[in-house]
Amino acid sequence: MRYAVVIAGGSGTRLWPISRGGEPKQLVPLIDGRSLLELSMSRLDGFLPPERCFVCAGMAHAEAVRKVLPKLTEAQYLGEPCGRDTLNALGFSAAVLARRDPEAVLGVFTADHVIEPIAEFQKIVDRAYAFAEQHAEALVTFGVTPTGPAVGYGYLELGDECGSTARRVRVFREKPDLETAKQYFQAGPERFLWNSGMFVWRAATLLDCIRRYVPETHAGLMRIADVWDTPRRQAVLAEVYPTLKKISVDYAVMEPASRDPAVTVAAVPLTIRWLDVGSWPTLAHTRPRDE
Repeated sequence: MRYAVVIAGGSGTRLWPISRGGEPKQLVPLIDGRSLLELSMSRLDGFLPPERCFVCAGMAHAEAVRKVLPKLTEAQYLGEPCGRDTLNALGFSAAVLARRDPEAVLGVFTADHVIEPIAEFQKIVDRAYAFAEQHAEALVTFGVTPTGPAVGYGYLELGDECGSTARRVRVFREKPDLETAKQYFQAGPERFLWNSGMFVWRAATLLDCIRRYVPETHAGLMRIADVWDTPRRQAVLAEVYPTLKKISVDYAVMEPASRDPAVTVAAVPLTIRWLDVGSWPTLAHTRPRDE
């Protein structure tokens, strides 16, 4: 069955002071009176049943998130006791969902992007889900055409075509220096795409990669998942989660997976408007300009 989780645990420090500890950027009504989190969830409307759409964010922001998303139930909120970077947020989400549905296919979406048009976005996302359903060993990411030699994004070095909808990722290259980024940009989008930070995979496939690449983290996630639907949930979560290695999914899973013959890392091109609203300069692109 298909599920989605929107990751909303960032602190948005590059947008301070409008983004603050108690109200990070994803909760601030930045775009036409709507928050980035609200926009992210609305992009899933009509694509998945609402009850299969989850949010993973800090426990401290649970009340604020529910004000932005009043229809979100307590069961759909995956609260982190502290931030431990994206490997643990995504592994935590996958572990909880896989315990309830071992066949879960999980789409991971971010709470800080502007993506348009929504109808075309959903068509592209559907292709990614279909690929993950057809290829049990696949980790699917969405590749964005670079608009410059940015050093703040990971790059996907593309290989052969995987069917009609995706390209095999030869190497997953995380945040290069400027000279390397210039080389990637000059090589063109047929060779390199930006990694959007959004993924689709079988929850069990991600967990197996974590088990093989970061076994101590996998052990901790399994301890949490095993008690998730019991009264011990909060106690075990508070005990285990802060001890998990703080590392991004890009470094911990995507880079080694791109070299692993047992895994297919595939990129589906995101051929629509995509804007990562992570800083004041990018926020400016969402605003009208005077003379």
